[in-house]
Parts: sequence; structure tokens; C-alpha cells
Amino acid sequence: MTVALLILHGLIAVALLGAVTHQTVALWWPARSGAQTFIARFSARPPQRFTNAVILLYVVTFALGAWLYPPYRIDVRLVLEDMMLRAPTGAFEIKEHFAALGLGLLPAYAYYWRQPLEDFRWTRRLHAAYLAVSVWFGFITGHVLNNLRGLGT
Repeated sequence: MTVALLILHGLIAVALLGAVTHQTVALWWPARSGAQTFIARFSARPPQRFTNAVILLYVVTFALGAWLYPPYRIDVRLVLEDMMLRAPTGAFEIKEHFAALGLGLLPAYAYYWRQPLEDFRWTRRLHAAYLAVSVWFGFITGHVLNNLRGLGT
């Protein structure tokens, strides 16, 4: 059951990565008409289309991570500490803080995306950038820790 939840957590995290990355790129590098580069096509979608998906996927990913946390704490973290792997353990602690701050940021994120598009442009950019960096950091950290010592192994 734990492994199935971990796989589901990872799959939903990939969807979150896609949504938050598309939104952030579209905000920071908006598509120009006639441009045919990879980034131009990547950012061609209106960034406001991703808002609800980012919020829903973030909450679901966070909830699954919280559900998986007790088995991680018992099965994985203790082993990593016994192996004196302090850097991965510390990275996971930072991941927890980034994720909690991102969860706290979601109400403001939702509020500023409900406003007219020209208002609060920088606020939306910074919120999306923080969420993108924290989600990417959490995803990479989770994969590294799973490769070192996965749940259920």
C-alpha cells in the first residue's frame, strides 16, 4: 500500500511540475507573435489557465506526502541517519519547509490570480516562481532519497 501511494504521489507531483513550470515560463517569458522557438511554443498558453490545476495538484501532492511521512520517518530516515547521510536528510528537512511555505502561500496565490491580469503582475510572477522552485526542489530531493533508500525496501 505504501509503495502504491508513493507511486501515486510521484505521478501527481509530475503533473504539478508540468502545470507550475508551464505557468512560470509563460509568466516570465511570454510568447511573442510569430516566434517559433521551443520556449515560445512552451509558453504560448495563457498562464491563468494553470492556476486551479496548480492549487489542486499542490494540495493533493502535499496531502499524499503527509500521509507517507510517518512510514518515511520510521523506515527511511532512521536508516539514512545510521548511514551518516546528513546531506540527504537535511535536504528533506528543507523540502518540508519549502512545501509548508508553499501550502501557506496558496491562498494568496489564488487571490492574486483572481484579480485582473495587468494588476499584481510581479506578485503573480514571484508566487509562481517560488512554487516552481520549491516543487522542483522537492521533486528532485524526493527522487534522490528514494534512490538512496526507498519506502518499502
